[in-house]
Amino acid sequence: MPELPEVEVVRRGLSAHVTGRTVADVEVCHPRAVRRHLPGADDLVSRLRGRTVVDVRRRGKYLWLDLAPRLGDGVRSVRDVPAALSSPGPAPGVHGSASDVSRLARADGEGSAAEVADEALVMHLGMSGQLLVQPAAAPPELHLRVRFGFADGDPELRFVDQRTFGGLALESLVPAGELETVPASVAHIARDPLDPRYDLERTAARLRRKHSGVKRSLLDQTLVSGIGNIYADEALWRARLHGERPADRLTRQQSLDVLTSASDVMRESLGEGGTSFDALYVNVNGQGGYFERSLAAYGREGQPCDRCGTPIVRQAFMNRSSFSCPRCQPPPRAPRR
Repeated sequence: MPELPEVEVVRRGLSAHVTGRTVADVEVCHPRAVRRHLPGADDLVSRLRGRTVVDVRRRGKYLWLDLAPRLGDGVRSVRDVPAALSSPGPAPGVHGSASDVSRLARADGEGSAAEVADEALVMHLGMSGQLLVQPAAAPPELHLRVRFGFADGDPELRFVDQRTFGGLALESLVPAGELETVPASVAHIARDPLDPRYDLERTAARLRRKHSGVKRSLLDQTLVSGIGNIYADEALWRARLHGERPADRLTRQQSLDVLTSASDVMRESLGEGGTSFDALYVNVNGQGGYFERSLAAYGREGQPCDRCGTPIVRQAFMNRSSFSCPRCQPPPRAPRR
């Protein structure tokens, strides 16, 4: 599935195309794409119509659209939203309350006004989910699952998913620190290395308290989010650590090194548009990333290590594969009995 760089590339593309736009209509082409929205497709469609996208955000691999309350009775413009939310009980057409919303300031054409996001449309990309910005007249994609039309016309937004492992759901926003909210399903997810509030030292200390292998620990999204199989292997190669090395046997410097390496490699990948091994990961314009050419370990079984020339080896790992250099990243020795 897409990891942090790929999801961030999609987030940036979405932000440029949908922020500030109002949803006019939604067509659910396949019910499985909205299975996570338990009230069903009709409820999702009715609650999205008339909602304005005020921001596109991400934590780790999790992506969502912040939505302002729909304008309705008692809410005639964005200037009325804070007052409506602070009145006793929600105004008709407004979901949520003042205690669980995120206030986002932006210009609305009439001067500066406070818009309020009270819910989010969480978008799970799964193994093959794609978010594409397309003209409404463009032919539908073979695996088109959901399409969004906007009040100002083209372009529209399409959710395409070949394997239907991904999906969409509307969720409440909940507090996640001072002046910050996230969707309820994301509240347990740790900050990622590109988050301005990410604490490297604290995360390294928590990593060293893990009793599992360092790679398994890096994949734990409650410890640090956004790192998946590809970038874990790349970070471990850069830090010269084997993935089976027990995390609680790392030195402080080793734990800092591997986390810094993860941050570095994901920033580099982001600069190349992410990693695309096939056509399943693309940005909102349908283009793939180019970081595959820069990978040093992942997917390079039998190829010479860029440091020492030793052939990269592949090992089975959690129903997936791990790639490493047997010379630069020697496996840990079994403890003496």
